[in-house]
Amino acid sequence: MSEDLVSSLSSELRQQIESFSPTIELRDIGNVLEAGDGIARVSGLADVRSQELVRFANDVMGIAFNLESDSVGVIVMGEYSGIEEGMAVYSTGRIASVPVGDGLVGRVVNALGEPLDGKGPLKFERYRPIERIAAGVVKRKDVDTPVQTGIKAIDSMIPIGRGQRELIIGDRQTGKTALAVDTIINQKDKDLTCIYVAIGQKRASVARLVATFERAGAMEHTVVVAAPADDPAALQYIAPYAGCAIGEEFAEQGRDALVVYDDLSKHAWAYRQVSLLLRRPPGREAYPGDVFYLHSRLLERAVRLA
Repeated sequence: MSEDLVSSLSSELRQQIESFSPTIELRDIGNVLEAGDGIARVSGLADVRSQELVRFANDVMGIAFNLESDSVGVIVMGEYSGIEEGMAVYSTGRIASVPVGDGLVGRVVNALGEPLDGKGPLKFERYRPIERIAAGVVKRKDVDTPVQTGIKAIDSMIPIGRGQRELIIGDRQTGKTALAVDTIINQKDKDLTCIYVAIGQKRASVARLVATFERAGAMEHTVVVAAPADDPAALQYIAPYAGCAIGEEFAEQGRDALVVYDDLSKHAWAYRQVSLLLRRPPGREAYPGDVFYLHSRLLERAVRLA
């Protein structure tokens, strides 16, 4: 009896050893030098690229932001209180990207494309990098088709074209968000997919907005990207680029998309916070010197493709 047991165990072990196939994975591993306030300074990630996603040992993700001679400045996209000095950090080889496709329509997601609405996992087609060089002059087409906002004064006197950028500027409580929301609601049963990016707003305000869209039937053609005020500054910083990448996916399929960034002032605040924590040289009002490039590289991606 014991001999049969030993022989069966040995045969099973032999089968497992013969069927075992080792997998080799090459990746950088670094260590945290210091961490706090949503950023971490990491050493050892020699081959990490700018805007590459890195993963800490506690599964919190970050983005390589500052590439210095002896360390890498990482902005943490999640709870940073568990990140400690000496913790291992792994490169992922993937540039910061978001899921894109028709599966996002009707959903509320965060800046990483993770669902926030409790409707189950996303059905997406692929990932798309959040950063991209804007299309050149040759690839652009004349702006000759309007977006109907549903507000006669705008549509008749200062129409907004598909492929252009439009600044909505005004004091507090003057109806800037209401104008954008009315425009999105007016696209019901039309050939325009809308992406609403909420940056630095209260969660209650975002919830009220989503409820307004649902009552009006606008969520059937809308994606909401939310980076509320209590999210880390890193997520508020990448949210507009994530929304733009989602819209670009529709544009490259020959469809039209409207992206609303609400608002870019809070986006600049988040970028200022991240830059100061990473000790980038401040300029006027403590904004970093490239704050204008921050928005120009985003808004130049608005295009009507030829």
